[in-house]
Amino acid sequence: MALLALVAIVGVAWWAMHRTASVQYVTAPIARGAVTRAVTATGTVNPVLTIIVGAYDSGVIQNIYCDYNTQVRAGQVCAKIDPRPYQATFDQYSGQLLRDQAILDEARIDLARYQKLAEENSIARQQAEDQAYIVHQDEGTVKLDQALVEGAKLNLDYTNIISPVNGTVVSRSVTGGQTVASSFQTPTLFLIATDLKQMEVDTNTSEGDMGGVKEGAETTFTVDAFPQRVFHGAVTQVRQSPQTVQNVVTYDVVVGVDNGDLALVPGMTASTQIIIDQRNDVLRVPNQALRYVPGGLSATGAGGARTPTNKQLQVWVLRDGQPVAVTVVTGLSDDNFTEIVKGDLQAGDQVISAESSGHASGQSGLPPPRL
Repeated sequence: MALLALVAIVGVAWWAMHRTASVQYVTAPIARGAVTRAVTATGTVNPVLTIIVGAYDSGVIQNIYCDYNTQVRAGQVCAKIDPRPYQATFDQYSGQLLRDQAILDEARIDLARYQKLAEENSIARQQAEDQAYIVHQDEGTVKLDQALVEGAKLNLDYTNIISPVNGTVVSRSVTGGQTVASSFQTPTLFLIATDLKQMEVDTNTSEGDMGGVKEGAETTFTVDAFPQRVFHGAVTQVRQSPQTVQNVVTYDVVVGVDNGDLALVPGMTASTQIIIDQRNDVLRVPNQALRYVPGGLSATGAGGARTPTNKQLQVWVLRDGQPVAVTVVTGLSDDNFTEIVKGDLQAGDQVISAESSGHASGQSGLPPPRL
């Protein structure tokens, strides 16, 4: 039995010495920097204001004066509907107005004559009163004719499809010779973006991330057309209108962005990060270091973007070639780093994030952790 015990002790000692010589630690330096917590969302780049230009009149498109990307001014004619039917109606009502105005003028002359004769008792006063009634009727007819002429003139003017704003034509839905019918629904002929130098990103933000999203929050995003460029903007509106697709609820968070160089084009897909909290120039450690415990196990609940603030955890630091446990209080955390609020750490300390066994190239064996 004594011999067996001695063999066991020697075996354990040999294993411990072998493991000591083979354990290697992966470290990273502690440094000061920024810790940013952000909400990730996907959105679409759109103009801030897009005006739909339609047609009030029905008819055949006679001419097209605006096309895609045309710079237009307010009041500029972009298309014209065949005006001949509306011109004919206008001429008809105008002629009717002239006729009825002449009848009214004649009735007024007769009324003046009858009133003079009635004062001289040359005719009965009833005749003058009847003539006055005729004049009032003719005045009503002329007024009705004037309204018909104004309506016909308005319809004639509507044959000119006019841009209501200064902007850029981003869509054209009509061609020359096409017939448009405005009887039941106003057809869309053009879409005009008022200012492409000011754009917005409409993001689909998950309901779980809405708690930290506020107006004015700084935002960054990228588009596929410029993968190496980071665009900056700010949240201008958090719309309280949920959108549910296959039981997934999202909200539209609008991000305003300056597009002075016209790099962004309507319809681009933007990968957006909305910054909900940020700490600059703080002592930070990699999240992997907060998950490390000796023996290759993982400490659950440490690190990650949703790590609660002011949480007491333990990290292992390599000092004088020996791993030393240090208790710290953490603050803000993002996907990569966690802020250290309190603890015996300083910039330049080598924090342990993992360990491996075996003799890796370029790595030397280190002794086991010291508690």
